[in-house]
This record gives sequence, C-alpha cells and structure tokens, in this order.
Amino acid sequence: MCYNTGMKTIIEQINKTHMNRDVIEKAGDILKKGGLVAFPTETVYGLGADALNEEAAQKIYAAKGRPSDNPLIVHIADMEALDRITKEVPEAAQKVAEAFWPGPLTMILKKSREVPKGTTGGLDTVAVRMPDHEIAREIIRAGGGYIAAPSANTSGRPSPTEAGHVASDMEGRIDMIIDGGAVEIGVESTILDMTVMPPMILRPGAVTEEMLEELIGEVEVDKTLIDPDSKKAPKAPGMKYRHYAPKAELVVVDGRIEAVVDEINRLAKEKEEAGSKVGIIGTQETVGRYKAGNIKCIGTRTDESTIASHLYGILREFDSDGAEFIYSEAFAAEGIGSAVMNRLLKAAGHRVMHV
Repeated sequence: MCYNTGMKTIIEQINKTHMNRDVIEKAGDILKKGGLVAFPTETVYGLGADALNEEAAQKIYAAKGRPSDNPLIVHIADMEALDRITKEVPEAAQKVAEAFWPGPLTMILKKSREVPKGTTGGLDTVAVRMPDHEIAREIIRAGGGYIAAPSANTSGRPSPTEAGHVASDMEGRIDMIIDGGAVEIGVESTILDMTVMPPMILRPGAVTEEMLEELIGEVEVDKTLIDPDSKKAPKAPGMKYRHYAPKAELVVVDGRIEAVVDEINRLAKEKEEAGSKVGIIGTQETVGRYKAGNIKCIGTRTDESTIASHLYGILREFDSDGAEFIYSEAFAAEGIGSAVMNRLLKAAGHRVMHV
C-alpha cells in the first residue's frame, strides 16, 4: 500500500493537569473518521487508529511501514470495554488487570468477532492494554473506546519518547500529533500471554516477571527468537522483526565492567583512527573513564528505570550526530533491566561482544 506523505499534520500541545477539551475532541473526531493520531502514554508515544475499523488499522501499517502480520495493541480506557473485544477473561487475567491496570502491561486474550483480523495480524487473539496516562485515556474515550496504538515511529526505528521524535518520523504521514511532553517510563509495556498455561511474558517491560509471579504464581518468559525468515506469525509486537534500531551499527559489550570499559575504549579509538564517527553509551558510574568517541550518559546503575527512560532518546541523538558505530555497556537482565536489555539487543541486531 502506498502512503500519501504530503498531508498536513496538526500538532497540538496539551497539559494533563489542564486538559484542553477542544484538542481532545478534535483528536477523537479524527479517530472516529478513520484517521491517525499520535499521543503520549506512560511508556512511549502511540500511533492511534480505531481498532474496530479494519481500514483505519491498515493505515497504521502503511504510515509506519510495518509488516501486516505484526499485531497491534488495542488500548482501552475502562475495564468494561474488555467484554466487547474478548471471548473470555480468565480469572488470572482479571486478577492481573485489577493489579496492574491502568499501567504498562498488555495482556493477550482470545478475541471476539468484533475485532477485525487486520488489527490482530491475522490472529484469533487480541492484545489489550489500559494506559496509565490521563491524556491517553481521554483520547481513547473520545475516539470511541478502542484505539489500536503501536509506537508512533517508522517501523524498526527507536520508539518515540517525546513529540519531536514522532514529528521526525511521522509528520506528513498522519493527521495529528498530541504533544504531552516527555513520557515517564521510556520502554514499551510488558506483554503477557494469558491464552497459555502458565502465562508467558512475550515482551519484558516495567511490570516484571517477579511482580507477576507474586500475584498469580508461575509465569514463563519466552526466550526464543523468531528467525526473520520464519513463516510463523508473531503473537505480540516486537517479537519477529528488528526493532528500535539506530542508523549506526550498534554493538553491546558484556562482561566485568572494568573489562567492558577497556574494550569499548579500544574499539572507539580504533574506529576513530580509521576516520569513523563513534558513539559510546555509558552510565554515571563509567562515563568519566571513556577516552574517545561521543560519550553519552544513559542513567545510573543504582536505578535502572533512569536507563530505560533515556535509551530511545540517546539512540535518536546518535542518529542526529551522524554516528557510524555505537558501543554500549550491557545492563543487569533483571527487573526493568530485562526490558532494557531486550530492546538494546534488538536494536543491535543481537551483536554482542563478551569480554
């Protein structure tokens, strides 16, 4: 499907403490008419369309350049909305919803006939989330209550954590961008498949395996990587295709931190001497130890939520800086760190150097 990139994109600022009802209603009207609206959530900016309108959902795939077998998450604003789009809500799913909604958690459930397969990537399941962001929920209600909203970026690029990132990728491709400021979490929601037993995490996020197990008992984590040439349809966004990638070649260096810093310094010096532009992702604990390259601090290891919130913004900054090679430290793969490493490894195309 070709996409008209000459359309005028309306950009409106909004403050969640003093919400402009006119802007909300304008966004809702665009969505009800089958248009596309980008808006903030607590995780990343989403690109919204009416989830129950197959034609509108297809516009998302076209605007993003997204493969059509990659399912979309349906965003709702009220718990009662589940009844219309699901066949059943198991007791464990009800428990999870009561504990973590609104919030950064998506559940996969059996879909009802109301949800077109164009929204679900051809699957009989539907991914559903209730965001913990007042602007997002108001826009969802204004738009009819069921809004499909993947991240508002060109497919494969780092997800947008502020409106400027959305405009960079989507201006001229979508009807409207709601600028609600920078997001809080910075990585996409946890995706939990409730159609299998035990439930399975298909994408890590801010709601961690430990948090879920404390509530509902055993939870598995899908550690498989679907081959890019696989004919198998992904059950959740982000499972099959390369995602979150900067333009530069990104390599993650893993090992004892002293060895990691030494190796990154060696690699950066080698590339700079060859005339290449090099970026380095370090932390507050290590940035002072790097000797070459364009060094950026992603956050502190004492609070990995700071690393999550800065990841995509830093990858986009390196694009703007013209970096050709990026070297990043690895991070602890537990808690929200598992979400950081999931995104970082996908952004690197799983290029990891162990030292």
